Amino acid sequence: MDQCHGLAWEEATPVRTFRWSRGLGHFPGWWWAASTGRHVGFESWLEQDRLILLDFDPEVVGIASQPFWLHWHDGKEKRRHAPDYFVRLADGRARVVDVRAEDQVDERTAEAFAATERACSAVGWEFRHVGVPDPALMANLRWLARYRHPRCAGGPGIAARLRETFAVPTPLLTGAEAIGDRLAVLPALFHLMWKQELVADLAHERLDPATLVRSASSAGGPS
Repeated sequence: MDQCHGLAWEEATPVRTFRWSRGLGHFPGWWWAASTGRHVGFESWLEQDRLILLDFDPEVVGIASQPFWLHWHDGKEKRRHAPDYFVRLADGRARVVDVRAEDQVDERTAEAFAATERACSAVGWEFRHVGVPDPALMANLRWLARYRHPRCAGGPGIAARLRETFAVPTPLLTGAEAIGDRLAVLPALFHLMWKQELVADLAHERLDPATLVRSASSAGGPS
């Protein structure tokens, strides 16, 4: 473990293969992370949701899926566990994340998480077990994530006009239509919301034309 501490685990390749096969009962895939410009694997809808949240988090600068095997002996048998994600934060801290709905954590899973937490603590890493995210927030982020790629930023001047228009809280569609054709403006608006340069209350209500949007700088930072 001491030899692992200083390595760039956020660049690790998965230790397990992500398999696509009918009847497996799960949903594997790859997520393109705007925060890193790299693809990150997932094995379920819940893991994909967690990737969206990590990608949206301004503190996250690196993500790797299934980054390593942790081996231990529980007193009866040899065990091993591959955590779902290794996350590198902007201040250099490391965080290991396991994703599992609370009602799906059985005794063996809880033991694996506990062993992982002990191992992480030994090298100064954080460990988090995360479950099902807030449904309203997740619905909004799934929508905004469609516009995370830089190609959605819009033409020259649109971003500046959006920041100016939403310097004070303004209904989403009203502000967009004040700038121009909604088909051209809305992708850039959603892109800036994904980047958290424009912010709204994403945690308590679904985005709609009347959602109040404002500049993050005018609000003192992202919400």
